Amino acid sequence: MLGSGVEEAAASVVEVGDGPVGDRAAAARVGLDVGKGEHHACALDVAGKRLHDKPLPNDEAKLRALFERLGQHGPVLMVVDQPASIGALPVAVARASGCQVAYLPGLTMRRLADLHPGQAKTDARDVFVIADAARTLPHTLRRVDTGDEALAELEALVGFDDDLAVEATRVRNRIRGLLTQIHPALGRVLGPKTDHPAVLELLSRFGGPQGLRQAGRRRLLTLARKRAPRMGEQLVDDIQAAVEPQTVTLPGTTAPEAVLPRLADSLRTVLDQRKQIATEVEGMLRCQHGRGPDQERDEK
Repeated sequence: MLGSGVEEAAASVVEVGDGPVGDRAAAARVGLDVGKGEHHACALDVAGKRLHDKPLPNDEAKLRALFERLGQHGPVLMVVDQPASIGALPVAVARASGCQVAYLPGLTMRRLADLHPGQAKTDARDVFVIADAARTLPHTLRRVDTGDEALAELEALVGFDDDLAVEATRVRNRIRGLLTQIHPALGRVLGPKTDHPAVLELLSRFGGPQGLRQAGRRRLLTLARKRAPRMGEQLVDDIQAAVEPQTVTLPGTTAPEAVLPRLADSLRTVLDQRKQIATEVEGMLRCQHGRGPDQERDEK
């Protein structure tokens, strides 16, 4: 049950802009990777020193305790990866605790994550990316509060994105499984790059190892360079180096050759939908007021 202060925060009007809320310089930036049962929180000071980095139960008392402890360092800015649905309680508690609240759009977060060391996706890595963006790239943030109408709209979009994320994982794993089954070497080359537009285009057009081998280098290069101007040639080199040495055809190869193009098309559609949702969420937040805090300060 939410406390009265949290209920007031949850009922307030949404404010949106290009950056963190308010005129205060936050002494602690808290990134929150939200989850149904528990979140993962990472807090950094202005110099990048970790003030907190551990799982955090989705509980009002635990959330308040964290915000109060971090508040001893000065003003607190909390940034979430999704402000609706399972992120609604942290946002409301943060607002009720006097914290500034912002949102890091999913597409921006994924791009920033690619710049950080390590390939494994973990809650701890994701939440550090969020906290570090709040510290070093405040212009990537969007201000948000949990107004009822906006929350309902965000919840619908974020819920749909969650469903798409599950579907993308399922199709991605199916593609990797089929490649490993019929041609392990090709699976090692394309498996880690399954989401890349060039890989999806090649699989969609030519299918599996037989289709890629029969396409020939010129056709592969022409297609790959359109989708990956810088890495296209290296991708084709890696594909050919993988498919040429295997001279035997493994049992059950014909059906996967026909299925892989459909799976590639399906994954591409799902990934495009996720990009569209990220754009819609960011656009919805921008359009609530249409001005960032820097513009507002200049007008005062």
